[in-house]
Amino acid sequence: METEIDEEREMNGSDKGRMWSLDQKIDQPIEDTEAGHIRGMDVRKELSGLMVLRLAFQSLGVVYGDLGTSPLYVFNSTFPDGVRDSEDLMGALSLIIYTLTLIPLLKYVFVVMRANDNGEGGTFALYSLLCRHVKVNTIPNQHRTDEELTTYSRRKIEDKSFAARTKKWLEAKVDRQNALLLLVLVGTCMVIGDGIFTPAISVLSSVGGIKVDHPKMKTAVVVAVAVLILVILFSVQHYGTDKVGWLFAPAVLLWFLCIGSIGAYNICKHDTVVLKAFSPVYIVKYFRVGTKRSWASLGGIMLSITGTEALFADLGHFSTLAVQIAFTSIVFPCLLLQYMGQAAYLMHHQEDVKEAFYRSIPGTAVIGVMLVTTLLMALIMLVVWRSNWLLVLLFTSVFLSIELVYFSSVLFKVNQGGWAPLVIAAVFLIIMSVWHYGTVKRYEFELESKVSMAWILGLGPSLGLVRVPGIGLLYTELVNGVPHIFSHLITHLPAIHSIVVFVCLKYLPVNTVPQEERFLVKRIGPKDFHMFRCVARYGYKDLHKKDDDFEKMLLDKLSAFIRYESLMESISDSEDYSLPEEYQQATTLDTENGNQMSLHAISTESSQNSIVSERSPQQPVRHVRFSVPNTGTVGNSGTVDGEIQFLNDCRDSGVVHIMGNTIVRARRDSGMIKKIVVDYIYAFLRRICREKSVILNVPHESLLNVGQVFYV
Repeated sequence: METEIDEEREMNGSDKGRMWSLDQKIDQPIEDTEAGHIRGMDVRKELSGLMVLRLAFQSLGVVYGDLGTSPLYVFNSTFPDGVRDSEDLMGALSLIIYTLTLIPLLKYVFVVMRANDNGEGGTFALYSLLCRHVKVNTIPNQHRTDEELTTYSRRKIEDKSFAARTKKWLEAKVDRQNALLLLVLVGTCMVIGDGIFTPAISVLSSVGGIKVDHPKMKTAVVVAVAVLILVILFSVQHYGTDKVGWLFAPAVLLWFLCIGSIGAYNICKHDTVVLKAFSPVYIVKYFRVGTKRSWASLGGIMLSITGTEALFADLGHFSTLAVQIAFTSIVFPCLLLQYMGQAAYLMHHQEDVKEAFYRSIPGTAVIGVMLVTTLLMALIMLVVWRSNWLLVLLFTSVFLSIELVYFSSVLFKVNQGGWAPLVIAAVFLIIMSVWHYGTVKRYEFELESKVSMAWILGLGPSLGLVRVPGIGLLYTELVNGVPHIFSHLITHLPAIHSIVVFVCLKYLPVNTVPQEERFLVKRIGPKDFHMFRCVARYGYKDLHKKDDDFEKMLLDKLSAFIRYESLMESISDSEDYSLPEEYQQATTLDTENGNQMSLHAISTESSQNSIVSERSPQQPVRHVRFSVPNTGTVGNSGTVDGEIQFLNDCRDSGVVHIMGNTIVRARRDSGMIKKIVVDYIYAFLRRICREKSVILNVPHESLLNVGQVFYV
């Protein structure tokens, strides 16, 4: 079947107009009280001092590998043609000192890390934080129930504030939202491009030190040793961050202590004059003497901060305080000592600068990530933190000017090998952009071609079809309305299951959604229609595991919802009640006077009919009784027990997962570029991407694919 977004309609415009208001009443977005929303308690706990120190120790083995190996090649890359005089060394050393102080220490450790997303760091974390405060999400499926998640933290923006004006400015134009998304994708792709080369550069530079004592050793031997080490390093990563951290942390700690001690020794032995490099006067002299040469050397000095982005990107594995302690107490002072010690040695052995270590490939993508982080932090400070605009301007101008100078310098390294990470980043940017474009078009198609809920309910409980035993889980991108795939299915197959559940997998701008808060369930239409909607919510770090039984979890929540719905219908004004211990999983309700109570959702295995509320110390004691009429008979779907039995019978009859196999094509009158993007690149990405049935661990024999084609 071929469909075009602007041509296919299930009914004419006038029919839709008359039924619009009815649709709003029948299929409003899921509310917490209607859906049996299970509100979990915030599982985040304050870390003890001993635990923070333990995490700080482990972070050494995961976060600081790149920063720790930077001294191996910084001076060599800064002076590829040799050192002219001691003033050159002092100027370069002063630049290294202030670069390490301003960017890793001041910008990242003390400012950027405060902008973490519930403990998660990185470019996506900053974008997620912005999406919760500003409506910049390009797929408009947000709803206020999402804000009730324990991980959905946000601050209220006061009207007429500078933050409110910034928010309004970003939301006013779609182009601005797309530009922000593009900026995030560029930063993410730069991280990938840098991450591919950085491990190889660090290991190769480390192993290259062997040739200092064994100059006759062939380069092929050094490369072979480096490859072997890389294979070993990557082979142990699947054991997880905890084990990797414990394995490498002692070695990395010993490394920092050694390079710090060696640096201090060299300062004392060779020349203590390097301590004067803390004066920024030497930076001015450095650029005054050789402007072009000094400016070009910034590409080498910038290598002293490679790996800085890892401080923020790897934050989720540890904690902000742990990373801050490790950097300020171990990493930063040891690096300063080592760089000053190298400079002190080179003061009297300037000819050794070329032989110190292997000359590295420039890491051009590193500074690109830092620029993106600075721009996103400016928005975070304005909208989320609501900082004074003068402070934001100061932060942005200082760090943007520093990073732009470095960026302009490394551009001259592009033809020396710096092109490689940029090309890789560009390839990933194209892939991500094409994927996002296709995803948005598919969502727009579903939104434009959805079927009127009023028309569906007008068909009666049987929907004008044969209702066969079993449960049909029909997957859709929509959080409300009937998807086009449903009408497409019943047009060609005039039968549907006894129970129909529209399932929407929704990804929210949060790092994770607690398991007990994942599902929202509501009923669609009268009870005898046996139609439900379930929204399964995920964060950007939530992973679908093979051992997760998505079907069982969903149906258990559906059963719990039916019981919960019955409790809400039978609420009484009694003042006392009790709760058996087997009732678990808290849920939040709003009382008539606006107070909130935390209730426990009924366990599906329990036969008890009473529940008790939990209250916070700040709230007054309130007593409410819920009771379920125990007059239902098995098989009578008009009562709670009857409907639960009906659900179980249908479950035993079989569950079918109905998924749309939508093929996206470019219109015949589209341009060549659009045809290549849609018909070839996006189609290829769809073919190699894991199918939803695999992600959700759906048995092959329970899967029904419904094919359809639409043109964009």
